[in-house]
Amino acid sequence: MIRIRTLIGVAIASALVILLAASFADARPTAAATTTVTVRMKEFKFVLSRKTVPHGRVVFKLINAGRIAHDFKIGTKKSILYRPGKSGRLVVTLARGSHAFKCTVDSHARLGMKGTLRVT
Repeated sequence: MIRIRTLIGVAIASALVILLAASFADARPTAAATTTVTVRMKEFKFVLSRKTVPHGRVVFKLINAGRIAHDFKIGTKKSILYRPGKSGRLVVTLARGSHAFKCTVDSHARLGMKGTLRVT
């Protein structure tokens, strides 16, 4: 009789440990993945490697493939001005929705250097 109670006690304790471990695993925050988008800047357009990204941290790899200086602005974040042939990056955390981007140099956006990034 004592053996049966001991076995039942061990079985119940094991089940509780498994349930607790599973609940703690679900409670842990998941690490946000970083998405990289390559942005080629030309006169007068942007060519993005992706037009839709998951929400969270986005690294924009900026490459000025044009013949004049350009920058890249999305939301409230703006890159430095890149001269022709130069490159860099801009790191932004984006929420779900549509986010407008543009070049802020003179009238570049009016001439076509603008667009919308979809964030899911």
